[in-house]
Amino acid sequence: MLKRITAAITKHARLIIPGLAFLFAYLFFQFAYPYHLMRREEMTLFLFDWDYIGQTYHGPGWLARFCCDFLDQFFCLPVVGPVVIALLLLAIGTVTYHICRKFLGKGPSLAIAAVLFFWSFFRETENYFSTRYTLVVLGYLALILAALSFRKVWTKAAAAVVLLAFGVWSLGAPVQKYYGKIWGTPILDYDKVIGLDTEIYRENWDKVIKRSENDLYMTEATFCYNLANAMKGTLGQNLFNYTQNSVYGLLIWITPDLNVFSNTLAGEAWYQLGEMTGAEQSAIIALQASPKHTGVRYVKRLAEVNLKSGEAGAAQKYLNILSKTLFYRKWAMQMMPGRQSEATKAALADAHSKLAEKDFVYSDNGAFRKVMTGLLEANPDNDLAREYLLCYDLMIYDLDHFAEIYAQKPIHSHVYQEAILIWLSQREEMKPEVFARYEIPAAAVNTMDRFFMNPDRFPNTYWYYYLKAMNRQ
Repeated sequence: MLKRITAAITKHARLIIPGLAFLFAYLFFQFAYPYHLMRREEMTLFLFDWDYIGQTYHGPGWLARFCCDFLDQFFCLPVVGPVVIALLLLAIGTVTYHICRKFLGKGPSLAIAAVLFFWSFFRETENYFSTRYTLVVLGYLALILAALSFRKVWTKAAAAVVLLAFGVWSLGAPVQKYYGKIWGTPILDYDKVIGLDTEIYRENWDKVIKRSENDLYMTEATFCYNLANAMKGTLGQNLFNYTQNSVYGLLIWITPDLNVFSNTLAGEAWYQLGEMTGAEQSAIIALQASPKHTGVRYVKRLAEVNLKSGEAGAAQKYLNILSKTLFYRKWAMQMMPGRQSEATKAALADAHSKLAEKDFVYSDNGAFRKVMTGLLEANPDNDLAREYLLCYDLMIYDLDHFAEIYAQKPIHSHVYQEAILIWLSQREEMKPEVFARYEIPAAAVNTMDRFFMNPDRFPNTYWYYYLKAMNRQ
């Protein structure tokens, strides 16, 4: 029986080995590293426009850049992206094997093909790495195989010269700084964080919260967790179920000093809050800082910002760009001024009416409070801004301002009630009639008494957070 299995494997090795290699690469990028490819798509822009193609793809390496950008646009699809990468890596291994077989036996040829396959695989896992170099490697290998297919020595040499010259022109030099490091390694925890960012961009709030179940102890991860809970209306309730180290877990400065990842995240919160100036600034900086100084995600955000701000001319400029893409054309045409449905017009008009009337320059931490206050003045029903302002005051221990905002519109959350109780105790107003005024239930007062008997039993409370901070001071 064992001999039959061994014979069958040997007989069908040409199918089994490539199949296993393809399956390995596909499963890794589909399940272990899915957001790596999606992030590449966000930073890519490919337009089906002859003027754009002619102006963008010319000079040495034009074909590799063209194919790279064309393929990267498909990485927004969860299955197609991993399939594309797996096929490219499999093609590298297959072509390498056929080249080596012209000089070596099956065993050595298979070993060399495997080495090149895994080398290309690990390069593909490098952060922000482009598919371009994988295409360049595959292209040169294909040209070498084509040259070796000629029978006579002189024709092989002549073909090699011609084909390699074509390769330098169409694929670019075999070695460039742009291709990055010679070796890359996957960082699985980082993929989890950029996965949070991608799901926030797609407004899949439940997925963000679910992926945050294991605390990553990173400011960016805390930021994503807080924003998702805020959008679900549970920010105050779940605030201290996750690591909270500073106000930057709520809001992040938008500045060229930060990387494109942090600036992009910062803009997501400002956009949802209704602060369009911050959201626009984030998208512009991200465009400038991205590896190719472009990105369909940022162009789309600029279109959304200008639509909500009432800047139809600026919005149309970005919508015209998106209308020439494969996956964003339909949305762009629906949002185009003059083609919008009545429901879309009404939604944009409503969003515009709720925007703050004043712009702020983000110069210090106090600007966070000014922005939130301005948003509430423009729209008192902006509960998202209210919750962010409340949590911001909690994080900086400003209980006086917190109590002022809370009293305007009490939000039933154990975290907010805990903060009010601390504030009342400092003012020596722990009285039943005061509790009723701030809608504090008797159970919360009783829990506070138990907390001081054993604080470590209540780690997910504002009392615990406040007590730790006071002890550090």
